[in-house]
Amino acid sequence: MPFIDVNHLSKVYVRHNAPKNGGLSRLWKRETQRIPALTDATFSIERGELVGLIGPNGAGKSTTVKLLTGILTPTEGSCTVDGRSPWADRKAHVKHLGAVFGQRTQLWWDVPIRDSFLLLRDIYGLEQAKWQKRLDELVGALELETFLNAPLRQLSLGQRMRAELCGSLLHEPSLLFLDEPTIGLDAVSKLKLRAFLREENRTRGTTILLTTHDMEDMLALCSRVMVLGHGRLLYDGQLDALLHKYDTVHTLRVSYDGGADLAGVTAEVSRDGDTYILTYEPAKLPTSELLPQVLAAGRVREMTLKEQNVDELIARMYREMAL
Repeated sequence: MPFIDVNHLSKVYVRHNAPKNGGLSRLWKRETQRIPALTDATFSIERGELVGLIGPNGAGKSTTVKLLTGILTPTEGSCTVDGRSPWADRKAHVKHLGAVFGQRTQLWWDVPIRDSFLLLRDIYGLEQAKWQKRLDELVGALELETFLNAPLRQLSLGQRMRAELCGSLLHEPSLLFLDEPTIGLDAVSKLKLRAFLREENRTRGTTILLTTHDMEDMLALCSRVMVLGHGRLLYDGQLDALLHKYDTVHTLRVSYDGGADLAGVTAEVSRDGDTYILTYEPAKLPTSELLPQVLAAGRVREMTLKEQNVDELIARMYREMAL
């Protein structure tokens, strides 16, 4: 049985609005509006997988996460996580979950983070020796030593996110939810956080579900992605295959020593100063066929192949899926 098993899961929110034209009756009459947030989602995730969940705002990502954590109860469908129903067995379920949300905190704002970790030990009922060993591992891996005695409010954003991750992993959860974990972080902090998550997934087999708009996070961490749009699961598969599908145009920039005759080049050619810009579709003109044409045009001084930016590919995908 899969670690996470989701079958035909749907969630409809009901909103009660006052009538637009109802006079005094607006005070007690309400119009009911049904808003589908997730519709007929079916997927499974094996233990130890690291899966990305992407989609534009309002696609249904947060609703999916809330259903998997047991915060919400579905309108239809079923779901089990390690054999438990998240909403029916919520008390038992949350003991095995960890979560890091870029815009929220689970640590106490005005107390030293060491004290927050002590409180989490008591909340989860962890044995002192086991808790201390795990804390030492995480403090070393996440480089928390220098600010363990500082209150959360005095930490930089990067320090705060590392502290939050430590707090989420102290009880050794089998499932970790990450929502925009690197939002606002500098490049060095992002690299360190990604490296830690890869190692945690590899050595402990922690199942990780990542939701983010940062495609560099997705590329660095996830081989499998699920794409949500309008509350529906539109794609579930390999990230490389998804990007390849929409990576339809490449650009080759070439500079020559002396003159160049590009009449025999079948790509679209433009110029930027003394640099020729060749735009082509690899599906119609493979790079292996274009390169001999470029080399035959003159003495090449410099040549750079540029694929499309990942964010541009995702934006194209959203447009084609009408998201």
